[in-house]
Amino acid sequence: MLISIRAARLATFTYFGLNGFVLGMWIVHIPAVEHRTGISHAVLGWLLLLLGAGAFTGMQLVGPLADRFGARRVVPLSAALCSAALVLPALAVNAWTLGAALLVFGIGNGSLDVSMNTHAVQVEAGYERPIMSAFHAVFSIGGVLAALVGARTLSWGWSATTTLITVSFVTLAVSAAAATALLPPSGPSGSRENPTVKAPTWRTTPLRIWALAALALMLMLSEGVANDWSVLAMRDVLDAPAATAALAYGAFATAMTGGRFLTDRVAARFGSVAIVRYGSALAAVALTLTALSPSVPLAIAGWALFGIGLSGTIPQLFSAAGHADSNAAGVNVSRVAGLGYLGMLAGPAIIGPLTHLMPLNHTFFLPVAFCMFAALTAHILRADRQALQATEPVVSNRTA
Repeated sequence: MLISIRAARLATFTYFGLNGFVLGMWIVHIPAVEHRTGISHAVLGWLLLLLGAGAFTGMQLVGPLADRFGARRVVPLSAALCSAALVLPALAVNAWTLGAALLVFGIGNGSLDVSMNTHAVQVEAGYERPIMSAFHAVFSIGGVLAALVGARTLSWGWSATTTLITVSFVTLAVSAAAATALLPPSGPSGSRENPTVKAPTWRTTPLRIWALAALALMLMLSEGVANDWSVLAMRDVLDAPAATAALAYGAFATAMTGGRFLTDRVAARFGSVAIVRYGSALAAVALTLTALSPSVPLAIAGWALFGIGLSGTIPQLFSAAGHADSNAAGVNVSRVAGLGYLGMLAGPAIIGPLTHLMPLNHTFFLPVAFCMFAALTAHILRADRQALQATEPVVSNRTA
């Protein structure tokens, strides 16, 4: 059966938006879940590590499954698990049940993350031009929509349980509807091009993939600095009011989302190497400006430029990993996504202790160094054009 490449692209947008929306709905209801279970902020912090551990586990498990059975089968199942598991934290009654719920929810989130990115690589191959960054932008929009919906349901007095159960059923229905437009595995017969090839293990994964994963770790750790410390730095270092300090993260997130919608066109003209090289360099300069800024407006401008610089880097790394080997796209994406996710989690653990040795804004020079390293080593993204063409799926309506 021939699948329209446009329909497959729309379905991929749907899953990225769904993932961002589901994750955002959990974030919006964290305070309510914390109150229901009667745990402290400190305990919640430790339990959130289980969410990260589950996500990393799901990524590593689903990568080989996507290569073996095709993303068409794995994406809807991963989305169903992620959507269904959203209910579990709202049903938790103590720290133990919440920990188990977050572990399962993390597995669902990580599974969907890798499987939908693997399918995105396949769709990108069908278009034969960069389209990966736009998918990641829609993920961000899903999070914004979750914030709006969550704020509305909370204003109506809905409990976290009612809201998350409702969202779970809705997202399950959306996932099932989008599944029919997903592409079959690449190859002329609709199956893997070479099913006899074994998926690479941790030991046999090519060094180039590990290099991409290392860059993902550094850049996602840098992104995590904006998520975790931008508002706090505005308040502690520049003594900004709470409302004004919140604009720092808002500027970063808005700039990153907008940048991802523009990145694909820039990448099509100048290449993914240029996106990572100059984007990382811009991020390094912007974060330096933020760290040394004596004024609030200049610092906010720095966070916005930081978001623009980083916006296209991670999607290019995922794309390069997926196109490196059509028979191991899922595994390769899982390596890069998994290590990158560990970088996001490691940010607080690294920056926090450093604040005992130096002011918070001075700790930002560590991610500055990471961004500069990414800019200097961006050439590893260069891939054989034949590797991209080898992943081309069987589709119709290929022009768009």
